[in-house]
Amino acid sequence: MQSEASIEIDRPIDEVFRLTHEDVAEWSIVVVEDEVIDEKPEGVGTTFRTVTEDHGKRMEFQGVITAYDPPHSIAIEMIGQMFDIQVAYAFEDLGGRTKATQFSNVTGKGFMKLFFLLFGWMMNKANCDAQDNELNNLKQYCEITAGHQQVAK
Repeated sequence: MQSEASIEIDRPIDEVFRLTHEDVAEWSIVVVEDEVIDEKPEGVGTTFRTVTEDHGKRMEFQGVITAYDPPHSIAIEMIGQMFDIQVAYAFEDLGGRTKATQFSNVTGKGFMKLFFLLFGWMMNKANCDAQDNELNNLKQYCEITAGHQQVAK
């Protein structure tokens, strides 16, 4: 199941990239824990553990950064028990504002593979809505956090 969504954020590209990458558990609706396991200086190959919670169901994923080009893009792969997720973010400088685009691909395993095949058309709408909600949260987090950082200086 693939999806793509974009949002414009009223913050510079460097800030949006950093907050998107470093503060996932703070801005994400579903990520409740995000822990770096082995950080690589070049970014690519950095491993992490993520715990999500959606409708009371917790899932753990083992992740790795597969592409890292600050402040323009980052891609990750997360391996879970029921499905795997590949997510990429592209950031475009809009002269002090940033366009953030999220690309995602969810691949089911076992029963979930069959479930996605049978009900993917129905789940796609819910997935797009969830993706829009995540990006709206990212926008709010970046704009509010950056504002607080400016006041604190």
